[in-house]
Parts: sequence; structure tokens; C-alpha cells
Amino acid sequence: MGDSDRERLRETFTQDAELYERARPGYPVAMFDDLAEVACIGSGCGVLEIGCGTGQATVPLAEWGCRIVAVELGAAMAEIARRKLSRFHQAEVVVSSFEDWPLPERPFDVVLSATAFHWIDPYVRVDKSANAMRVGGTLATINTHHIAGGSDAFFREVQECYERFDSKTPKGITLPHSSHVLRDSAELDDSERFGPVRFFRYERDIEYTTEQYLDLLRTYSGHRDLAPDVLSGLLDCIGTLIDTRHGSHVTKRYLTELRVAHRVK
Repeated sequence: MGDSDRERLRETFTQDAELYERARPGYPVAMFDDLAEVACIGSGCGVLEIGCGTGQATVPLAEWGCRIVAVELGAAMAEIARRKLSRFHQAEVVVSSFEDWPLPERPFDVVLSATAFHWIDPYVRVDKSANAMRVGGTLATINTHHIAGGSDAFFREVQECYERFDSKTPKGITLPHSSHVLRDSAELDDSERFGPVRFFRYERDIEYTTEQYLDLLRTYSGHRDLAPDVLSGLLDCIGTLIDTRHGSHVTKRYLTELRVAHRVK
């Protein structure tokens, strides 16, 4: 992804922050339990969150008692996060890009980014994250992968809608099995600022009604970047498929991946 594409696409999320908050799934509870086993997550621990969105990962961290500074590019997203965090006096939400945000003098114990790290400038994100934390601190990034499972027949059939309405859709694309999703530690290994990388993975199925699934698609940057008439036609095609062939419900399987490394220098 080029710089201009990344800049354009990452700003699509704040265009309808309420929809994002309503449609996007949160994160597995077990993930926060595992994170607490390997990082300073608890009362008094300092956490910097990069790209907090509407606070879906921030609130669980606040409930653990962490002292949080959450940096969010979108003002509308940040406003929802502030509303949800209003009962936590040690949680602050700052509107800024991470690239432009000046690091405070006090280092953090943990730098976390939930489904947002890949939107940060790759020439900035690793070193600035390391600079934001103490030696021995933890970088935790969370990725969400769309994988095979759930309503498999629907996901095979829906490819026809994408190929018909979006000319950039590769022919015959299929969702990968979770075992085929690679664990990527290259950027952390190459930086030499972090020790060995650990991965934790969580699979889950979420069921959606037709309306809920179409709302979910409306939150994806690739869909939001389509021309309005193309997006409308695509969503109509998908909605009709769900209603006529899948009983107005589909189940989507997610792979949530937590990647953790500790700063060594």
C-alpha cells in the first residue's frame, strides 16, 4: 500500500463513527487475559494505545486499572471513545495522528495498537513505539484476519457479487484456512529493538442478520472507497444473496492475532 492510499483509506473510518461502533466486533476476553500474563496490564501500568478508534480495546484495559493515553486520528471516533471512558479518570484520548503526536517524557510500560498498526507509516511505527516505552516494555499489536469457516457456501457464492461490481476483485479468491495465515514478525526482527516475538491466536464465529452484515461491510475501508453507485449495487447483490439463499443470516469466522514483543534497546 502506497503512502497516499494509506492516508486516504485510514481516514474513511471516521466518516461514520457510530456505525463503526455498532457494527464492528470487539476483541476476545481471553486475549486481554493472555496480554496481562506477558505485559504490565493492571493498576498503575502505563499504556499508550495507537489508533484507539471507538475504544473497543481501550475500555477493557481501563477496567484492568491501567493508566491510558489513547491517540486517535479521527475526532468522531475519539468522541465516542471519550464517552465510553468517562468513568475512568486515568484514561485520556488525544486527537492526533501517531506520526505527529509528540511523545511525553514519561515512558509507557505498554504500547498497544488494535487493528490499527498497519495504518501507521511503516518508517515511523516501530521506532517511535520503541521510543515511547521503557526498556523491557511491551509492544502489543492486534490483527484481525478473515478466514474460512462459518457460512462457507455464502463466502464462495458472494465472490460473484464482488467480481461483478468491483473490477479490482481478483478472480476466484477464497478465504484462507487459519493455518495458512502467516505469523509476521519481520519488521520487529529487522528493527533489532525488540526481543523474540510471541503470537497468540483466537478463532471465533459471529452470526449476522442481513442488515447487520451489510452494516459491517460499510465499515471496511475498501468498501467505503468504492464509488457510491458501485457500493450500492454490491451491497444490494450481497443482501439479496443472504436473503434468498441463506435464510437472512450468515456466520463469519474471525482470527484475532495478538503479537507481543519486549523492547531490548
